[in-house]
Amino acid sequence: MTQYFDPNPTTPSDRKVIPYRMNGINFEFFTDTSVFSRKNIDFGTNLMIDAIVKDIKARGPKMERFVDLGCGVGVVGIVIKSCFMAFDVTGVDINSRAVALARENAANNGVNCRFMSSDILFGVRDERFDIIATNPPVRAGKKTVFGFYEQSYEVLNPGGYLYVVLQRKQGAPSTMDKLKELFGNCETLAIDGGYRVMRARKE
Repeated sequence: MTQYFDPNPTTPSDRKVIPYRMNGINFEFFTDTSVFSRKNIDFGTNLMIDAIVKDIKARGPKMERFVDLGCGVGVVGIVIKSCFMAFDVTGVDINSRAVALARENAANNGVNCRFMSSDILFGVRDERFDIIATNPPVRAGKKTVFGFYEQSYEVLNPGGYLYVVLQRKQGAPSTMDKLKELFGNCETLAIDGGYRVMRARKE
């Protein structure tokens, strides 16, 4: 069975459109088979976007480089770009079908984002960023999930932030421990429906 983290899904296409609203802005996202959360915007993703938007507003937005890590069809990156137009937004995902949809969704929602196929952050490992957000692929296994955090730490600028959302039963406590080990800190920004949004800052 093809998973949402497979590089080249072979399942027959069955496209859908998902309406979404955040920060007073209406969006529409095309989804398809073998991409993450194809029937609706995942609860955890929604919670993370809301927490990130509030956190950035509280800090005072400026021109920052943002990465939607494991971008799927581009929801996080497109919403963040729409809320903070000065941001430079990149989305990466190993799933080629998801990346193609993310590019289409960016155009359809009227924003300029860069979406590219990459195994975690290898495709942008020579670049540096200010913010990374991820709803990591827990089904891919703990080694892969922790790889998301380790590579994020490497490409973040000093003072940069990593945001992660996970359910407690999916390993939120072990993620918090790992982020504290890597970054020396980890805060909880939101908890709802069994999900926890965490933020770590690279000192």
